[in-house]
Amino acid sequence: MGYIQEARENHVKKKVEEALRSKMKQKAMKECKDYASKYAECSTGRTISVVWQCRQEAKELNNCLHQFTNDDVLEEMKRQYMLQQQEKESTKGLNPSTL
Repeated sequence: MGYIQEARENHVKKKVEEALRSKMKQKAMKECKDYASKYAECSTGRTISVVWQCRQEAKELNNCLHQFTNDDVLEEMKRQYMLQQQEKESTKGLNPSTL
């Protein structure tokens, strides 16, 4: 039984990490929307030339996105998530009738 329980916990952890990554990416896009708009505006109507014509806009967008989507940010989000889970578990353990 221990192996199955551990596999379930790992699966949940992976699902949580996927959700945190998604949240991280959404926040990054929100924070960098001005850079994304500039890049989109530059690339409108272009095909291959977007590579060299919009190089500066792409670089600015990538730099902005990297600030919000890196391993340090993800680890901090995981830490915050774990703290929230611990807090929920500790409040579940409290019985109002015993207070």
